Amino acid sequence: MCYTVRAMINILEYLEQTLEQMADPDKAAFTGADESELTFRDLSKLSRACGSYFAGQNINKQPVAVFMQKSPSMIAAFLGVVYGGNYYIPLDAEMPAFRIRLILEAVSPALIICDDKTSALIAEWGLSYITVNFNEISASPVDETALAVIRNKTIDADPLYVVFTSGSTGVPKGVVATHRSVIDYIESLGAVLNVNEDTVFGNQSPLYLDACLKEVYTTLKYGSSAYLIPPSLFMFPVKLIQYINDKGINTICWVASALSLVAGLGALKAETPKTLHTIAFGSEVFPLKHYNLWRETLPDARFIHLYGPTEATGMSCFFEATRAYEADESIPIGHPFPNTEIILIDDNGKTPEDGEPGEICIRGTCLSPGYFGDPEKTSNAFVQNPLSAFPDLIYRTGDLGRRGPEGELYYISRRDHQIKHMGHRIELAEIEYVANSCEDVGLACAVFDSTDSHIVLYYVGAGTKAVRAYLKANLPRYMLPQSIIEVDALPYTPGGKLDRVGLLQRYKESKEVKE
Repeated sequence: MCYTVRAMINILEYLEQTLEQMADPDKAAFTGADESELTFRDLSKLSRACGSYFAGQNINKQPVAVFMQKSPSMIAAFLGVVYGGNYYIPLDAEMPAFRIRLILEAVSPALIICDDKTSALIAEWGLSYITVNFNEISASPVDETALAVIRNKTIDADPLYVVFTSGSTGVPKGVVATHRSVIDYIESLGAVLNVNEDTVFGNQSPLYLDACLKEVYTTLKYGSSAYLIPPSLFMFPVKLIQYINDKGINTICWVASALSLVAGLGALKAETPKTLHTIAFGSEVFPLKHYNLWRETLPDARFIHLYGPTEATGMSCFFEATRAYEADESIPIGHPFPNTEIILIDDNGKTPEDGEPGEICIRGTCLSPGYFGDPEKTSNAFVQNPLSAFPDLIYRTGDLGRRGPEGELYYISRRDHQIKHMGHRIELAEIEYVANSCEDVGLACAVFDSTDSHIVLYYVGAGTKAVRAYLKANLPRYMLPQSIIEVDALPYTPGGKLDRVGLLQRYKESKEVKE
């Protein structure tokens, strides 16, 4: 008799297998900022009910927007979309209306799952999309037969979600992830972090970004638990540490700026996060003085540097830092996860010598199929591997890196005007796109001073106060310019393009005069 061993196909198998194996299915899986919680049993019941609703409405293999406040219920909605054989587009009540409109226009979702607050916002904005309330559809009767039919038609190459990042034209671009790419990521990440049923995550990232994968799907796979930390606590680092200790949080995967906030304001000297034993960080450079302070405070903890773009489904590289670093050193991004290859390619399409810079390019099943509804951007970013003689796509990250003497990878910088700010990759063009839509702005140009992580917006127009208010209403906090400067005219290069280099130099010179 022949037996077939089947690899995992659908991300929902994490939840299902965990429920079968865990001793207590009423263990809390996710706890929200308001102390609301969902157990593993709850997640299964609510998400299967939502999936049955989609089956009853014959909505299958469609984009479904989940526009809710950050909460455990939002995660259940994600899973419900997937049970229905669809893929979700996460949106958040804290996102500006301007950005939400652009995303909805780009995907034309079959419907939008809302909560009470976001339902009111949709009505207030006058949007004409079909909406359903999560509380209502999650009360639908579960149709096991319909769910089984949907599952049998699912393959691991099917899309799981679309998350939107900053776009080079000013319009957000949607990165598609598949079941297989997320499964590969979670399998690798879980092993690196040594996750098990005793792991207690402290989630920092919004649920509309792929960064939340670290806590969401890893929790489902291992039967762990995760707290969605109240965002307000990051303004009060001592209270944040007290929250970590009170909840017994032992593992965090935060952007480096969040860790720097705690260290830079002296919170580690006032309060020790005694329960932490694993600290993963990434998305931007972690200042060594802050890293060393964390390491001095928690000498027995594991510190893991992660690197990777959204287009490669989360993180692609890891490095466990086991010592303090001197000011002239940098922490490596290390080596790729299993089933992922990182290659460096120089301007001549060749592999640079060790120590020499090259663009970081990624290949493997971790790669996104591309950008939603945008084959041109997809073909520009996901290209043929110049080092391969057969069809082989790689993703060009736009990041420069080098290899150390032992083959470990080091991040150097960005190679274009896309920036990393407050843990997010941002296209300056998106800031300009929003600014230029303001009635008080004739033309705008954004530049970034990397020495002090400062976004500067120059514009021709009038009323800086009004411009600032408009940007605040239409951009996420992490994209807001720190300086908004009105000018009579913007400079141009001989080729007729805005002189961004000249504007950045103007800002640096004005800063030097003030100092």
